[in-house]
Amino acid sequence: MQGRLEGKVAIVTGGGAGIGEAICKKFAREGAAVVVAGFVEDPVRAVVDEITAAGGRAVAFTGDVSHQQTAEACVKLAVEQFGKLDILINNAGVFPTTSTIDTYPVEAFEYLIKNNVYSTFMMTRAAMPHLQKTRGNVVSAGSESGEIGLAQNSPYGASKGWVHAFMRGVAVEQARNGVRANCVCPGPIDTAWTHKETGPMTAKMEKGLVAGTPMGRRGTTEEVANVYAFIASDEASYVTGALYFVDGGTTVSKGPDGDEVPSELKQEPEGQLAVEHSKDGHTKIREADAGHMV
Repeated sequence: MQGRLEGKVAIVTGGGAGIGEAICKKFAREGAAVVVAGFVEDPVRAVVDEITAAGGRAVAFTGDVSHQQTAEACVKLAVEQFGKLDILINNAGVFPTTSTIDTYPVEAFEYLIKNNVYSTFMMTRAAMPHLQKTRGNVVSAGSESGEIGLAQNSPYGASKGWVHAFMRGVAVEQARNGVRANCVCPGPIDTAWTHKETGPMTAKMEKGLVAGTPMGRRGTTEEVANVYAFIASDEASYVTGALYFVDGGTTVSKGPDGDEVPSELKQEPEGQLAVEHSKDGHTKIREADAGHMV
């Protein structure tokens, strides 16, 4: 179905790469005007150009939205450019390292909190007055790791558990204002984070990731974006405080169930979106942030 977001205005943080790119392109395809937000080094403007070339509406915002003034500037841009704000997608997040807790770098922990927690809080806080005016909604990136934990990156799972609880609290307090709040919780998705060549995972971890998924494969960024589009739309008008797991069954698996899947079912679907930046996500600490995260 086309046009389920017709007339809506959305901000997508972390919109220049990975799942964020797919969300931006899906929302634009469904009729929304999109603010594509990301770090200055992210392919944010490329995503905007690709959306507008396909007939959609989008503008770029670059900056670190874990800072209050930057988050407020991002929201201000959306309202100035498009007149209102209906949807906030807190997709920005990082996955900088893997390590057991006894050797986990403090700098990496601070980086996780800054980008997975601070950015979600700051953007939600800045956007809320405008979402109240439009009876809009906020959808944040949770994770199956926030539900069941993640060995060798326990702080990452903890940061996502915070997002889950935060959205549920916001859902209850803002229901009286007509604002919904939910989480989409991806599992192993085909981005830079889940490949040993482009992210911090080892070959053993990568193999276990896929084997532990009952569907026997990674999800695509478009498969995740499709769920975001539903939850952000008016079709989900009675959905708030929910955690939607898009994880191929990871949270209900009790072993290497993915090994039992026949090869023809392990192929990722082709999809419809022209996704170009799925492997451009942040998998290490940015030089600009090193040593002074929070």
